[in-house]
Amino acid sequence: MKDKNKLASIFLVLAGVFMLLGSLYYWYFHGGGGVKNNNPSEVVSISSEEPEEPEAPVESEPAESVVSEEPEQEPEPEPEVIPAPEPEDNPYKDYFDENSDMVAYINIPDTIIDFPVMWTPEDEEYYLKRGFDKKHSEYGCLILDTDSSVDPFTTNLIIHGHNYKHKMFGDLSLYESEDYRDEHPYIYLSTRNERHVYEVIAAFRSQVYYKSDQCFKFYKFFQADTEEEFLDFYNNIMALSYYKSDELEAEFGDRFITLSTCSYHVKNGRFVVVAKETEVDKTYK
Repeated sequence: MKDKNKLASIFLVLAGVFMLLGSLYYWYFHGGGGVKNNNPSEVVSISSEEPEEPEAPVESEPAESVVSEEPEQEPEPEPEVIPAPEPEDNPYKDYFDENSDMVAYINIPDTIIDFPVMWTPEDEEYYLKRGFDKKHSEYGCLILDTDSSVDPFTTNLIIHGHNYKHKMFGDLSLYESEDYRDEHPYIYLSTRNERHVYEVIAAFRSQVYYKSDQCFKFYKFFQADTEEEFLDFYNNIMALSYYKSDELEAEFGDRFITLSTCSYHVKNGRFVVVAKETEVDKTYK
């Protein structure tokens, strides 16, 4: 009987122990806050609260694109204003006052060409055998063609002169030599109000043709209102010229002076010098 009671007591004690251990186990694993799962890097939450969504990463504002600005262009320098020359006394004033038919005075330094230029549109040949004083003279005067004008200036001024040895245009044919041209490149033409400077660009031989001849007639060119008219004159004189320098050139808008005298290579032959205006270097009172 006693043995049975001992066994029962032992059983009860073991049962109590097991119950106590079970309670401790339950409290530890279900009431203590959590355990680690098989993945040691993660923690399993046992909280009843829904997990908060992770905050979205704050997007950084895109950097403003830098627009490369074109470098500011420096303003173009203003063209240099060349002051007009101070008016001076006209050295040919007495000539102009003496004869109103005189419209200009022509001079080529270091040559015999240094004469008044006459213009009589009513009678182009009036000074053909008359001197400046209007008296008879075999040498005559230099004559501005009636279709030319210095007031206002036409594109081309044609001046005619006799070919007498060392008189009037007698030495004009020396311009056949390019060396002579290089030594005497400038022609000066003074009107009442100013002096015009011309640079010789061409020299050639030609002739006065019949009206029916279809060819270039240098003595018919006075005004170039179009580039075509200019080129017809310019291309022909450059093709005929003794000079072949590329530096001797002109363009539409330029003005010219043409000197013409008799030449005896053909009937009604002419020796011709053409110069381009480069500047007005003096003004007169």
